Amino acid sequence: MSSTVAVTPAPPSARRHKAVWLAVLGAALVVAVAASIALGARPLSLPQVWDGLTGSGAPDVTAIIRSLRSPRTALGVVVGAALGIAGALIQGHTRNPLADPGLLGVNAGAAFAVVVAIYLLRISDPMQYLVFAFLGAAAASALVFGLSAVGTGRADPLSLVLAGAAVSAFLVAATTAVVLIDVTSLDGMRFWVVGALGGRGTDLLWAVLPFIAVGAVMAIASGPSLNLLGMGEDVARALGVHVGLARGIGIVAITLLAGAATAACGPIAFLGLVVPHIVRAATGPDYRWIVPCSALAGAVLLLACDTLGRLVARPGELQVGIVLAVVGGPFFVALVRRRKLAAL
Repeated sequence: MSSTVAVTPAPPSARRHKAVWLAVLGAALVVAVAASIALGARPLSLPQVWDGLTGSGAPDVTAIIRSLRSPRTALGVVVGAALGIAGALIQGHTRNPLADPGLLGVNAGAAFAVVVAIYLLRISDPMQYLVFAFLGAAAASALVFGLSAVGTGRADPLSLVLAGAAVSAFLVAATTAVVLIDVTSLDGMRFWVVGALGGRGTDLLWAVLPFIAVGAVMAIASGPSLNLLGMGEDVARALGVHVGLARGIGIVAITLLAGAATAACGPIAFLGLVVPHIVRAATGPDYRWIVPCSALAGAVLLLACDTLGRLVARPGELQVGIVLAVVGGPFFVALVRRRKLAAL
């Protein structure tokens, strides 16, 4: 006895609605990029920005734009997009609306590796932080995935959450133990853990870009299978999805995206949690649209908070991780209170 499953394509009006949201987010990203380059301790007009980018402006303006603000803005776009996609994937794979990339132990693993490297090797360069942070994030994610598959042979959503919470708690405790016994490790940890875009050069951007690009491609390709996994693993298997392979691809993509972003800028909390909810409320539960829209929304939100941090404390600045927590926390609470979070 055989049966067939009819898949009804989305009506043209629904596709147009989602395409409109994608275009709106794209336009918002253009505005956020322009604001990030133009605004700061020294505000610049758009003509000055254009002249600085083309090299025809005043030498000091050109130096500010090319050496400081353009690399910072580019890093913000890449990291924001990576965290937005990673947040959408982890919420989809765990079917947990409160999940964020840190649930896989990415942040805790990166922090532990950086602290141990500072303690044992006395590293101090951001590129050195990058290497150890990414290795720590990848190792922690692999450990969580392995522990979640113990016994059953497969990583289901509940076991991923439990394993991630246990590994994160252990790594946080171990990190705290190291920084308490060594002042140098504590000072280095405070520099890295705050989460910031400033002080990073183009060499750091080019170092993390390949990992984020590969993770983004994997995330986009996994959209259809993630839609089916949302119906339940039994239904997904019946429709031809290899559940173990789909979960594995998702975990690798999350590790590449969140691990590289965390390694580059430190742990930036909250963004991966709230962005997918905002996007899902606008586009619906289809991950073929959620993933690209989350990338754009994540980049917009990170750049907006980074720019705001430079404006409210001029001539100094507030790190983007602090601004995200202050601005985004109440916004997320308001969303919950109004019950506008779309179901997973």
